[in-house]
Amino acid sequence: MALSHRENYLRNARREGPEWMPCAVALSGATWNQLRGELEDVCARHPILFPGFEKGKRDFAKLAEEEVIYTPGSSITDAWGCVWEFPIDGLEGIVSGHPLADWDALETWRPPDPLTQGDRGPVDWPTALENVRKAKEAGSLTSGGTAHGYLFMRLYYLRGFENLMEDLATGEPRLQRLIDIVVEHNSVIVSQWLSAGVDIIEFAEDLGTQTASCIGPKHFARWITPAYSKLMQPAKRSDALVALHSDGYIMDIMDELLVAGVDIINPQDLCNGIDNLAREVKGRACIRLDIDRQSIVPFGTRAEIRGLIEEEVRKLGSPEGGLEMIAGIYPPTPAENIDALCDAMEEFRTFWWDGRG
Repeated sequence: MALSHRENYLRNARREGPEWMPCAVALSGATWNQLRGELEDVCARHPILFPGFEKGKRDFAKLAEEEVIYTPGSSITDAWGCVWEFPIDGLEGIVSGHPLADWDALETWRPPDPLTQGDRGPVDWPTALENVRKAKEAGSLTSGGTAHGYLFMRLYYLRGFENLMEDLATGEPRLQRLIDIVVEHNSVIVSQWLSAGVDIIEFAEDLGTQTASCIGPKHFARWITPAYSKLMQPAKRSDALVALHSDGYIMDIMDELLVAGVDIINPQDLCNGIDNLAREVKGRACIRLDIDRQSIVPFGTRAEIRGLIEEEVRKLGSPEGGLEMIAGIYPPTPAENIDALCDAMEEFRTFWWDGRG
């Protein structure tokens, strides 16, 4: 009898012998705005990756209304007091106003209440937890998590990037107080999800540049690893899997992330290096591989895209599992290349279990 999606996912994450490799393609609002009908055609051709998709059901006028927050020139102030600007249509913005740029402001500043207020709007915990209950009853995989940029990024949203780098380097005593405030906020969120018995707790922020982590291992171990551990260890004790996303190069802090409690790591592939990931991470954690969005997928040929996926499956996968793939799609990736990526994922998702591996 075939495994359910939930059973297969958990067996893959725990390296206990799944029947296929979990794959997902995340289409950005900017890509929908760019390709529209062409992208609908791609989704319709790949029901494995886009189950339940129906061509013609997407209301592009409504899409534009829903994404007004991402309209170039718009701005908002989030619940923490950070000012966001949105320079590119359909994409996330940047923080241009930092409420704690001056440390003196810490005395009167207050974080939002996580039981009622999300980063950008109210939170309805009763409904969210009821949805988890219904999903569990239906046998579905369940997850909950913190906002993207929940700790390190939130610190520089509040302080400003250069200010935070100076704080880390000089050992600014007020920094630990701010970290504790942010950790306490996120601990409430984690506790809410764990109370519902979710399978996975998702943490996400971007810790790397193109060539190195934003913080070196020494400072990461001093300031960030203990904070991560406080948030991740309750999930470990509840038998929930801990997943962490980060863009950028993170190989130099990978050991710190795994020590903190990460079970599923979501690194970018070419930025970190396929061979590096095979040598340093394979077998130690499940790799939720973030497929290239800078070179091969947006600009390569169909054969090059297929070759990338095959190489990654062969080097990072195994019959025990431990590899999943997710591809975020952004302009200027053409529909043909998205289709090629979907074809390759579908071709190699069973590689280790259909007699080829």
